[in-house]
Amino acid sequence: MTTPTEETDPFAMSTATAAEMLGGAPWQRMVTLGDSVAEGIRETAPGFADLSWSERIETALREIQPEFTAINLGKRDLTTTEVRAAQLEAALDFGPDLAFVACGGNDILRPGFDPVRVRADLTAIVSALRDQGADVVTCGLLDLTQADLVPAKYAQSVSAATRALAHLTEEVSRELGAIFVQFLDHPLTADPSIYSSDKLHFNTRGHAFSAALNIQALTRHLAGTSR
Repeated sequence: MTTPTEETDPFAMSTATAAEMLGGAPWQRMVTLGDSVAEGIRETAPGFADLSWSERIETALREIQPEFTAINLGKRDLTTTEVRAAQLEAALDFGPDLAFVACGGNDILRPGFDPVRVRADLTAIVSALRDQGADVVTCGLLDLTQADLVPAKYAQSVSAATRALAHLTEEVSRELGAIFVQFLDHPLTADPSIYSSDKLHFNTRGHAFSAALNIQALTRHLAGTSR
């Protein structure tokens, strides 16, 4: 089997294609907040630029809006409660018109996952950004068990928690008018070649895939609004 590259991977997207799809996008100030997913933790994969998913989106939007600027507040190992406490104020102070919120993974990986608490914190984060006028994008995590990356004795509980998190994130997003990007059960989920050696984070191929899904979601959002 031929190893995919930026140019051949059907799940990746070039900057030119992304900029064309997002043509006329109004966003000029983008903030990313959350845990290691937001931070962009990764390993390099041959044939793919060493860019995180958010950096790829930033690059495309910069092609459209010359005054575009972005900050990334993401930091690994944080729970949703910690993201809210440590990053929300700075995100609001930045005055974004586009915000990506990626958190919850550490909540489900630690003992005592509390979906009620996660929902409350996520609601507080998204609602504050929406109230300030930002378009907000959230996501559901990939189910790592589909790529056999989780020991069998933990697989059922990890899968259930991942799906519970995705479900509540989608619900919060719908209630608050945010854009939800669904990764669960995507065909590429079961492909171990998109993950880093820690069997937890994307490599650069995975980040290219993630950026493309987010850009597709933004394109659908723009199609439903006046640009």
